[in-house]
Amino acid sequence: MGGNGKHRWIFSFYQRSNSSSSPKQSKTQPPHEFLCPISGSLMFDPVVIPSGQSFDRLSIQVCRDLGFTPTLQDGSTPDFSTIIPNLAIKTTILAWCRDHHAQDPAPPDYSSVEKIVLSKIQEQTPSRLTSGPDIRVSERELLKAVAENPPVLFSHAVTEIGSSVNGRLLCSTSTSSSSDESVIVTASSPYTPLPLSTRPACFSGSGSSSSSTEITLSEAPNLKSQSSSSLEEQELVLKLKSSDIFEQETGLVLLRKITRTKEEARVSICSPRLLSALRSLITSRYSVVQTNAIASLVNLSLEKSNKVVIVRSGFVPLLIDALKAGSSEAQEHAAGALFSLALEDENKMAIGVLGALQPLLHALRSVSERTQHDSALALYHLSLIQSNRVKLVKLGAVLTLLSMVKSGDSASLVLLVLCNLAACPEGKSAMLDANAVAILVGMLRESELVCKATRENCVAALFALSHGSMRFKGLAKEARAVEVLREVEERGGERAKDKAKRILQMMRDRKDDEDDEIDWEAALESGGLSRTRHRVGKDDFAANSTDF
Repeated sequence: MGGNGKHRWIFSFYQRSNSSSSPKQSKTQPPHEFLCPISGSLMFDPVVIPSGQSFDRLSIQVCRDLGFTPTLQDGSTPDFSTIIPNLAIKTTILAWCRDHHAQDPAPPDYSSVEKIVLSKIQEQTPSRLTSGPDIRVSERELLKAVAENPPVLFSHAVTEIGSSVNGRLLCSTSTSSSSDESVIVTASSPYTPLPLSTRPACFSGSGSSSSSTEITLSEAPNLKSQSSSSLEEQELVLKLKSSDIFEQETGLVLLRKITRTKEEARVSICSPRLLSALRSLITSRYSVVQTNAIASLVNLSLEKSNKVVIVRSGFVPLLIDALKAGSSEAQEHAAGALFSLALEDENKMAIGVLGALQPLLHALRSVSERTQHDSALALYHLSLIQSNRVKLVKLGAVLTLLSMVKSGDSASLVLLVLCNLAACPEGKSAMLDANAVAILVGMLRESELVCKATRENCVAALFALSHGSMRFKGLAKEARAVEVLREVEERGGERAKDKAKRILQMMRDRKDDEDDEIDWEAALESGGLSRTRHRVGKDDFAANSTDF
């Protein structure tokens, strides 16, 4: 009886233990980005669409089969015309399941997903039916307002870009000064973005001087007198959607002016309708239209609240195409837009998955300094996350970036990207294989030929390579890095001094460790010593030796 009672108690204890542990496991909810926006389940086969959002492949297939485009929680409507496998997030989901002892995502059932989509169709149909009359009424009112206040005609749209005056677009009249700053990767937090400029080089603030050919708000339609910003947005949309090219140019010139000088307008007019109209103009065959459209997008992207909305509206593939094949001015603004959008953490993975890394690498060798500058800063911010660092290494970015460092092309900014790559094992190994230590030490040895920022970023890159690498010391010794680092420790800037001191200390510590090591297997042949260790220091040797 006593034994049976004991067994019953043990069984009851395990039953209570298991029942108490189950709720803990069920409370662990997966991150929102791991769930398909349509099915609400962990994604089994995630794919990414041009807007940067990820869905389960089967959910998109069901929507296509039913001819349905869902409206997401943020009010956006995804474009399912192009899908790309998102291996990065799939790997992340499986790792999360493993770490949290959760089951891997199961393949979704077609009929179950179909039921979910059908229910969404029923939910959205009433709202679509009731929204039609309101749109037609607003359009009639808008046409009446435009008839009462006709737009001013300009002699030629080229007055806005002013190529014959200063060779720059309106938002390209000033150059960012961030490239002259000394920017160093911190040792305490290598993944924290540096305090660099957050505005593309192609953007000029309201305080910059304007040429006589610029259009002022007083010359434009009197939008300022409108009591509602929605009327402002509606009039712009009407112009941008016009079939007349000249009308499109006029609307874009006005949009650029408003978004450059009125910060509050960037949020109020950044509506799905305006973005849809702007998206179609970025693909225009007319160079002036495309350039002004991308420049307007740069201005809109300066507001943090617009950055995710713009990426999810499908602009990234269009910007990539402009960066590849657009005019020189369009490429400047495309690089600036990608840089501005990359500042938002939520956009970094999407921009990398959508294929921006390779064109940005190529743009580093552009003849335009602004394109080089903004492409380098875009790559810096994109390489702050692991998935993009691995992609860059696979694209052969290390050799490209090191060759630019040797030639001196945008060396200071390029070194920032290399510092980020050195923070991951793949990047560090590729840099060491590409003789990065000797190249960086050589740059420091020619300190009189390079600027202060480049010297300090060379030290920062060496510091990143030295962490956790047994190969670094040998390569640094071959490159005679000690004498160069000692000179930096004596004469360099404060941050460079600190990093040079740490590298030298690390190299000395490793030398001491090697001197203190003893070949344990050789010692075993000479006496009865414990075989629990293979190589130990002298103190451990004395403590563990035993006389038999």
